[in-house]
Amino acid sequence: MAGDSRAAGGPLLAIVGATASGKTELAIEVADRLGAEIVCADSTTVYRGMDVGTAKPTPEQRARVPHHLVDVAEPSESFTVARYQRLAHPAIEGIRARDRLALLVGGSGLYVRAVVDDLVFPPTDPAVRKRLHAEAAAAGATAMYRRLAELDPPAADRIEPDNVRRTVRALEVAEITGRPFSSYAEAWDRYPEDRVRAAGIHVPRPDLYERIEARVGAQLAEGLIQEIKELAHRGLGGWLTASQAIGYAEFARHLEGELSLDEAVCRTVKRTKALVRRQLAWFRRDPRVRWFPHDTPALADALAGYLHGDA
Repeated sequence: MAGDSRAAGGPLLAIVGATASGKTELAIEVADRLGAEIVCADSTTVYRGMDVGTAKPTPEQRARVPHHLVDVAEPSESFTVARYQRLAHPAIEGIRARDRLALLVGGSGLYVRAVVDDLVFPPTDPAVRKRLHAEAAAAGATAMYRRLAELDPPAADRIEPDNVRRTVRALEVAEITGRPFSSYAEAWDRYPEDRVRAAGIHVPRPDLYERIEARVGAQLAEGLIQEIKELAHRGLGGWLTASQAIGYAEFARHLEGELSLDEAVCRTVKRTKALVRRQLAWFRRDPRVRWFPHDTPALADALAGYLHGDA
């Protein structure tokens, strides 16, 4: 199927779905069939040194199929969706220049749409953001979230209450622009059909939750705690504890004696399940996604056929 005319332009191809739905492995098989290169749409695999806890494609997988936008930032850096957007477009252009297909793969719906639909993102002000983070440190996540809920209820509805980073961002935008953060999302309710051909991997919620529990256990067995120790040794211990990276924050607190191992596991599983609910709600709003049951016979062939335009 390699050499499809869309390599020179046309709609992007995408495989989307919730965390633990099996996108990584399937995408590699599909990319093999299509002659594609993968552009990762994930807010955590961009970070160097965060491999186990992000289920980052392995070196072997990346040798089999080129992956882009992996390991492009240090964990301590501020990596925004706008920066992701700026990096993704030239990566896709480069793939197409090689007469290959670009296959966008990920569970971050905002990152996917940032590329597919060229979403416009509001400006930033480091001084305002720093002050708001200081206020959050003093008042707590709940107080900041309550402030956002009063100021901009639609934005609060889209943000996890204990996600201080996103809460502060929404408050920052409102302060420096005089507009609610949610007002920038008004254009996001439009879904031009010619922008993307997207396949979603559907796993029933109970099965997905079982996979999440197994995945956290597997990550511990694969060395997640050692990875966090190495990041802390690089001077990132404080960042890890305060970060919103699921698993890293919880197990960093375990290493500091604040949580037992069981507590860290339970909190990681709980936050991952909450993430999955938000991911699915996001992708379900996009009518361009055609959903494929995870147990579809010859699923990789079905996905490749659909993305190729055979059905």
